[in-house]
Amino acid sequence: MNDVVLHLDDVRRTFTQASGNRLEILRGIDLEIRRGEVVALVGPSGAGKSTLLHIVGLLEKPDDGVIRINGETCGKLDDGARTLLRRHQIGFVYQYHHLLPEFTALENVAIPQIIAGVPKKKARQRARGLLAQLGLAERETHRPARLSGGEQQRVAIARALANEPGLLLADEPTGNLDPHTAGDVFAMLLDISRRVGLAALVATHNPDLAKRMDRTVRLQDGHLVAA
Repeated sequence: MNDVVLHLDDVRRTFTQASGNRLEILRGIDLEIRRGEVVALVGPSGAGKSTLLHIVGLLEKPDDGVIRINGETCGKLDDGARTLLRRHQIGFVYQYHHLLPEFTALENVAIPQIIAGVPKKKARQRARGLLAQLGLAERETHRPARLSGGEQQRVAIARALANEPGLLLADEPTGNLDPHTAGDVFAMLLDISRRVGLAALVATHNPDLAKRMDRTVRLQDGHLVAA
């Protein structure tokens, strides 16, 4: 069985500035990530890491190139098909947690499942299990305002995993946390990703976190190079 979850071939993205100048951000990105592999994406600010994550996450279309997720070519999918694939195959963790403030931790993790068609009882059961795995069993009834920054980000990780995606994308997932909390949260993210066999691409400026992943790729002059 092919265990390649993410395949990128010659992915390109150019932006036109207000002056009319063309800015080549991605100049031919090639990448494969396999099931159970956690890959660090590094590079200077402005290099295009977030752009690449948005393209991989089907939030933005490339100008050219091939994107395959679990063997499905995504380039010609219409908006509805892209939304469905994103909902069921991709989990997102951002620097800021983006939790819904009026809902509890449990509800924040259950809601994406309910949107995807999972029965409410089953969604709550899975949400409860994910929160327990992330050390939040006693905090599931708390709204985000009553959770610490690290706890909120762990809820965000649980939410990203709620629909059992094959691919996890994280953009500076511990960037808003103090170093000690960041280390603890990231350890949980690594552990749960490897246990369930996720393919993960994690953008980070933190070299210590990058060293804990399986390998590192650097975005440099619009290309990905081994770091």
